[in-house]
Amino acid sequence: MLRPIRASKFARAFKALSLESNQELLMKMKTALSLIATVAAAMVAQGAYAQASAPSRADVKAETKAAVKEGKTTPAGEATPAAPAAKSTKARADVKAETKTAVKEGKTAPAGDAAAAPAAAASKSDKARADVKAETKAAVKEGKTTPAGEAAAKK
Repeated sequence: MLRPIRASKFARAFKALSLESNQELLMKMKTALSLIATVAAAMVAQGAYAQASAPSRADVKAETKAAVKEGKTTPAGEATPAAPAAKSTKARADVKAETKTAVKEGKTAPAGDAAAAPAAAASKSDKARADVKAETKAAVKEGKTTPAGEAAAKK
């Protein structure tokens, strides 16, 4: 069975405990406040240093204007600076004639597909259009073609 604690002993114990915890609380508050003050002072000093070393708006505008004049800026929407244009040693008429013959021979890539140039030359058919149409019509009748909108079956 528990014995009741006298009021005076309890009061003394609580008073000692509360004094001790109050002192600890005050010390922790002082430490926290001094830490906050130190961090705030460092941030203010850093901001002042950054403003002192940064160029003025007028300086930046002047530098940008000079770079635009010299052609050193990147065009809007492009990620990398434009390479300087290479000077050609051929006349314009010669280049046009070469391109025309390359197109006739099938050596050029389709528009917008630079990697497909060799494949385009290899995919030339030796069959007439009417023959290809007849083959396709026969395959449809036999049910060998894949219906529109369905994926082809894996072999």
